Amino acid sequence: MSAIAVAMDFFPLLASFGIIMLAELGDKTQLAVISLSCKRRSKSVFIGAILAFAVVDGVSALVGGAIAAVIPAFWIGIGAGIAFIAFAVYTLVFEKDEKPDINDRPLAVASTFSLVALMELGDKTQLASISLAAEYDAPLMVFVGVMLAFTVLAGLAVVLGMAISKYVPLRYVRIGSGLLFIVFGVLFIWSAVSGVKLF
Repeated sequence: MSAIAVAMDFFPLLASFGIIMLAELGDKTQLAVISLSCKRRSKSVFIGAILAFAVVDGVSALVGGAIAAVIPAFWIGIGAGIAFIAFAVYTLVFEKDEKPDINDRPLAVASTFSLVALMELGDKTQLASISLAAEYDAPLMVFVGVMLAFTVLAGLAVVLGMAISKYVPLRYVRIGSGLLFIVFGVLFIWSAVSGVKLF
């Protein structure tokens, strides 16, 4: 097999990796992962984010977007908005300004998974995963490329979140995170109700 043939076999993987990296870099999901890793155990946030990306974007690449077809965009937006506002209330009212405890690992994984999964449903990266899988007719290679990109991006977000938490007092991290989640929640609900796609 020639080098060109081998390169062509891996093209769907490389294209998927590059497109998802560019589409997701600095996206709302990455900002949420940064915010979560400022106040939760970084390993737990990373695991929760990767699981969410695998379920929403990875499965979309493998099955052609059945998730987005089953749940109407309106309810995805309303659900995401409510989840973000609830998480903001929890962050601002109930969280304490202290380092994460090892016992919060299941909560951190679950909360990260649910927020990232809701953000990714109907997002441009989910649509890109579906389109790439259909375009190249290589769902497995697209899945691998998509997941490699999300692994790199989630890793960068977690490292950045850890760095911020070292230099910014936890009280300000908690307030900033809570306000960020309120903004996302309101924007998701407004987008769903108005029909104007913001993200």
